[in-house]
Amino acid sequence: MRISDEQLKKVLDQTGISNQLQEIEVDLAQREQDRPLIRQVTKDVINMPDREELVAELKRRVEAGEYNPTGEEIADIMIRRNIADRMQ
Repeated sequence: MRISDEQLKKVLDQTGISNQLQEIEVDLAQREQDRPLIRQVTKDVINMPDREELVAELKRRVEAGEYNPTGEEIADIMIRRNIADRMQ
């Protein structure tokens, strides 16, 4: 027995599978669009200095008296941290 395209479409529509297939197609298309961004972010993260290196450099600057942030810089960092914490 051969099932026609119309019969298949009818079954898919009745079961709701056709909507799921459309969502999957949209999701796959979005992933393809995001691929260059993902590659760039991955490359940027790989090129970032390690946290230990950043902490060591900051510690060196504090001990040498070279790190003197202004009150405005400290307030800005506190606000940014608060916003970032709320986004999680």
